[in-house]
Amino acid sequence: QVQLVESGGGLVQPGGSLRLSCVASGSQIIVGRMGWYRQVPGKQRELIGNNNNGRTILTDSMKGRFSISRDSARNTLYLQMNDLRPEDTAVYYCNADMSYYRGGAVFSAYDSWGQGTQVTVSA
Repeated sequence: QVQLVESGGGLVQPGGSLRLSCVASGSQIIVGRMGWYRQVPGKQRELIGNNNNGRTILTDSMKGRFSISRDSARNTLYLQMNDLRPEDTAVYYCNADMSYYRGGAVFSAYDSWGQGTQVTVSA
């Protein structure tokens, strides 16, 4: 079984910073693209950015205050968020394309999602 687990969310004051982590885990996994999304209740899930093959691409609206980094040796993706605003309040999700070996065969776990972590920006 493969899974993504996010952590690092919480309550932060406007102007503050948070760093979210997403760990991909499982036996004999191969992790390809990893990315961050966020979702406000009643709205569509919004792409923040992706990291793939050592390259990170952020959605234009996320550039400047958000950055994504990755520790491939630990299968971990990070989202650094600075100068947070109340409108950044959302559930933040990790998404990844993974594969894993079982009994000599390769199985796909593409487009896997974590359970999400809540970020609340409020005074």
